[in-house]
Order: sequence, then C-alpha cells, then structure tokens
Amino acid sequence: MTANRLDPLLKPKSMAFVGASTRVGMPGNGLIKSVKLCGYSGAVYPVNPKYEDIEGLRCYPSLASLPEEVDLAVLCVNARLLEDAVKDAIACKARALAIFDNPYLDGDTDPPLVRRIQKLVRDADVPLLGANCLGYFNLADNISVNPYAPSDPIAKGGIFFITHSGMAYGCIPQSDERLAFSHIISSGQELNVTMADYLHFALDQDSVTTIALFMESVRDPEGFCSALERARAREIPVVAIKVGRTEKSARLAVSHSGAIAGNDAAYEALFARHGVLRVDDMYEMAQTLTLLSRGRRLGPGGLAAIGDSGGERGLIIDLAGDIGVPFAQIGEKAVEVLRKTLAPGLPAENPVDAWGGMNQWDVVYRDCLMALMHDPDTAIGFIMRDMRSSESFTPRQIEIALEIAATTDKPVCMATNYSGTAHREIALRATNLGIPVLDGTRNTMIAVRRAMDFRDFLARPPMVPPEAAPDGVRAKWRARLAKGGALEESEALALLADYAVPVPRHHVVSTWSGVRGAAESLGYPVVLKTAMKGILHKTERRGVKLGLADETALKAAYDDLALRLGPKVLIAAMAGAGVELALGIVSDAQFGPLVMVSAGGVLIEVLADRALALPPFDEAEGHRILGRLKCRPLLDGKRGQPAADLGALASALARFSVLADELGDLIGEMDVNPLRAGAWGALALDAIVVPRGET
Repeated sequence: MTANRLDPLLKPKSMAFVGASTRVGMPGNGLIKSVKLCGYSGAVYPVNPKYEDIEGLRCYPSLASLPEEVDLAVLCVNARLLEDAVKDAIACKARALAIFDNPYLDGDTDPPLVRRIQKLVRDADVPLLGANCLGYFNLADNISVNPYAPSDPIAKGGIFFITHSGMAYGCIPQSDERLAFSHIISSGQELNVTMADYLHFALDQDSVTTIALFMESVRDPEGFCSALERARAREIPVVAIKVGRTEKSARLAVSHSGAIAGNDAAYEALFARHGVLRVDDMYEMAQTLTLLSRGRRLGPGGLAAIGDSGGERGLIIDLAGDIGVPFAQIGEKAVEVLRKTLAPGLPAENPVDAWGGMNQWDVVYRDCLMALMHDPDTAIGFIMRDMRSSESFTPRQIEIALEIAATTDKPVCMATNYSGTAHREIALRATNLGIPVLDGTRNTMIAVRRAMDFRDFLARPPMVPPEAAPDGVRAKWRARLAKGGALEESEALALLADYAVPVPRHHVVSTWSGVRGAAESLGYPVVLKTAMKGILHKTERRGVKLGLADETALKAAYDDLALRLGPKVLIAAMAGAGVELALGIVSDAQFGPLVMVSAGGVLIEVLADRALALPPFDEAEGHRILGRLKCRPLLDGKRGQPAADLGALASALARFSVLADELGDLIGEMDVNPLRAGAWGALALDAIVVPRGET
C-alpha cells in the first residue's frame, strides 16, 4: 500500500465536524453517530459554538480552538455559510474537506458560489469530497463520513464503489451482504477530486479486488484512462453503469450534478478499449459484482449448468443464446458419466436436466456436476436452484458444490431463476463459504458474459497498431487540413492511400478524350463520378454512374454528367462484388477523435449499425470491432457468395485508425462510404473529408 494524495480525505487520522448537532435525525448529529458506530480510532472533534458536548464528545467553538490541525474537516453547514467555512478550514490548515450541501444560492453573484469554492480548494490544493454528496464509507479502515448512519450492516470485502448517484450509494451496499465492500464513495460534483483520482486511490489499496462505478461523466479523461490501464495491470475488473445515453437523461445529468454526460458512443469505445464491463442497471451490477468479487476467475471454455427442470433448461439455453454465453462443449468422458447417472430418457447434454431418480438425487447432482466441472471446456459451473432458507434441498446442494469446488480451481456457483424467493440467509451463507449465489436467470447470464469478457480482455496480447505514416506524410496532410476547405474526392482518396488504406485505381479528367483514355488504361467496366467542386454527396445529385461496360455506355454517362453538373469527373476501376461497410471519424469533446465502423452504402442510416473505437488500434482490435456489428455475419458469405477477406479488412481498419490518431484533431467530418470488402480484399471507394470548423 502506497501513500496517496487522498489519504487525508479517505484515511484521515483526525476529523472535525463543523456544524455538529445534538438534534437527532439531523446530518450534524448523524455524522457523529456514524463515525462512533464504525469503530474509528482517530480523533473526532465536533465543532459548534452552541454546545459543550455532542454524543459524549467535547464540542469546540471553532476549528481554530482545536488542539491540533486536522486531516479532514467535514462542513455540515448550509450553502449560505459554506464559503466562509471553506475559507476558515483552509486557514486552519485542514488537509482535506467534505461538503454535503448543494452550493447554490438564490440571487447569487458571478462567479457563483460553486465556482468560488472550487477556486478556493484548487488554489489551496486541498482535496474536497463533494459538494452535493452523501459522504463515504471506508470499511477497510473502519472510517465512516456519513450524515445518516446505515440502517443495515454493510459487509466488508474487496469492492471499491464510486458513484455519482445518491440512489446507488445506498441501494446496493445496504441491501445485500453478498456484496462486500472496501470503500463506498459518493463523489458529488467533484470540484477538485474526480472519479479518476478515486480510482487511482483504489488501486493503491491492497484491500481492493473489484471496482464498481455508477457514472454520469468523466471529468478527467486522461487520468481516468491511466487508472483503467493500472486496473488491467493489477487484473482488477471494473464494472460500470454509465447513464445519460438519451438526450433527456443527459440533460438531467447536467442539472443534477453539473456533469456533461458526453457522447455515449465514446464511452462504448473507451470501455471496449480498457475492458470496462458495462451493465445496464442495479440488478445486473449486483450479480456481476457478486460473481467477480466472490468467485474464482474463469478458465477457458464455456458455461456448464445443472438443474431439475426441462423448462428451466430451455430458459437457460434461450437466454444464454440472447446474451452470447457459450455452453461448454463437453467431451465423451463427461457425456458417458451423464448417460450412466441420469434417469432414463434425460439427454446427456450440457446444460443438464437432472430430474428423476429422486431417491438418490444428491448422487445424480454430485456425479453430473463433477463430470461437468472437470471437462476441459468448462470455464464455470452453476447449480440452478430457486432456493429458500426454510427448505431442505438447498443445504445439501451447497455441500455438493463445496465438495466439487475443493477438486477444481474453476468457479462453482449457484443461481436462482427468480430473485424474490426467501433465500437471503442461505444465499449469504453459501456465498461466504465460496459458492457465489446469483439471482435471476437473465442477470446470471449477463454476469457470466461479463466475467467471460474480463477473462478474454486479460488474455489479449498487448496492442501493436501499424507504424505511423512515412516521414513527411503526416506534415503534408496536417498542412492541407489546416488550410481549410473540403477535400475533393481525389484528394481524399490520396489521403487514404498515403495511410495505406486501399483505394481503387482512378483518374480525374475534364474532357471526353481524357475520359476515354482513362477507361482504356483502367479497363472496363468502370465507374464515373462527378468531380465538380462542392458536390460532396454525389449520389443525391445523380452524380455516380456504375458498371459502365463499354465506350458507348461511358460516352452517354459522361455527356449526362457534363451537361447537368459539369465536365470534371473521376473515373475508376469497378471493384469486385462484396459487402459494403463505412468508416468515419467523429470527434468527442472529452476523448478526441474516434473511429466509426458501420454498415455502409444506403444502409448506413437505415440500420444505424455502428461501432466506435479509440485510435490507434491493431488488426486484432479491428476484428473485435467488426464482431460488434450486427451485419458481421454478411462478411462470412451468404447465398453462394464467398467470404470476405477479413484479414485485409481488419488491416484497412487498423491503418485508418492511424490516420484518425494523427490527423483527427484537424478533421471535422470524414466518411469513407462505401468501403467494400470481398474475397479479393477491401477497397475504400469514396470519401468525404471536411476540416474541423467547416462541417
């Protein structure tokens, strides 16, 4: 464990509570009770000139009257008194501050109170928790800074939870002791301590095994990304709920905590790059955290499961298919055990329906699950059981799970199909014994998928993007983009070619003789497109003529384009048949340029099937990006068409990502559509490039 800038805030050796109170139910009283209940061993100083003592502790009239300078000054005063309280705490050399109230005043001056407080703590370099937060629990060190003492016990363990939501702060930690925490932090408005800072603190703590985030925004993108890199190095999973995906939700996030929710697609790209395990709600988060923080790490392979219902078996299979959880493809050795053990008529397949043979049901469960868990393709195993603390089957199943767990290093778990059964006591007992119990079939499958995602993320080799562009190329194109003005198509194709993204052979000409000569050089069939300045979306102007097979067709096409749009055209060799994709560069205010890959051609807007990634990346990441597209199966060949050359396609994506990395800050809009992929390779057939500020 190393020293951290936030130690005075989150591991204080002394605390003062300014605005402490004797009034039961008030924050100033709850803070004192909470810190006493948690077993805190440091010095505690209530501060309020109205009282002599509070909750058995001597009360002081001011911070200046304390016998020592404190690590943490907790300011439980209302917004009208906050500015003076912050100034006083800084003057008294408090090493950290915490503010609970919302720092806004009616009829405030400019700059407003929140910005004045932010400047005070930044100038003094004093870490501040909040404002507008609910405090924190540091269970690893028996420290509680909370205006309201928890009504239910919180289990101590390895989850470090940072939340922008007050709901999440109390919801999961105080609802289920299967989730065991080292720290729970309500970070509030993060005026000078951000989620990135808390993450770095977490990664300095030996007690932390798992990180959970409920987030609206990232205020320090660089620090956040560096923390995620540290988490991978320590092999610590990060599970996140990111809200603000819709316009209304993002707007409310701004008014709620002063955060800018940002572009959700950018967060998808960020999470994919750094292995953050995204979940959608508190149910998914709870089950994923239970599995990752309480269970062993998954081995290679798929899921094995055993239950006592054919309908349950079908439900598991359907939901696993929806969520993308593969089942272990068990070998003949395990299959033979199932054949010998299961009642007649039950299929010897994974997942297992073990109904029947009830006089020896426990032997059936034990032998079948043992065979499943020792199959080389099993990564994790589950007993599916809608357990209740009052019935007799579950205790024996827990014994079976423990017996089998002792013979393998793979996770052995249990799961209910419904979370409403009265099983809290027995589920906690099993989880504490090392058999994590998850609730809900769908949420269980999601947790397993996320655990597999983390396993696969850790198994990735280090990313090695293609080399940077040759000497002079980057400087040339940065100068061109800085000059302004949209690139003509021939320029855009030249840009792609300079970054080794394949483009078709082509010529730009302005006369019929030039067109005819270019066609003879390229060979028929050819494509003819207007190249008149200012026409970016050629198809909408009927400016593209495809599949021109001979000189007669070419002449008619050129005459039409020259008459309607002008004489300048681009003529190119026709690409082979294939699947049309699109590439693009979009810019995110927080994370910079992003590479977009999507269904292409006329389907780009209809399907809205896209994936985004942080540049630069390598070919392996290119394959993973393609795997996130719904249209990905088309690349494998359909209806007699050959499969696309995925290696060539992934290479083109990786090379395009280098372009985005080196030039993306100067590009306002870039579309490569279509990018055609076939058995013959991949070609960027058209491109639009508009410099930043001119979109």
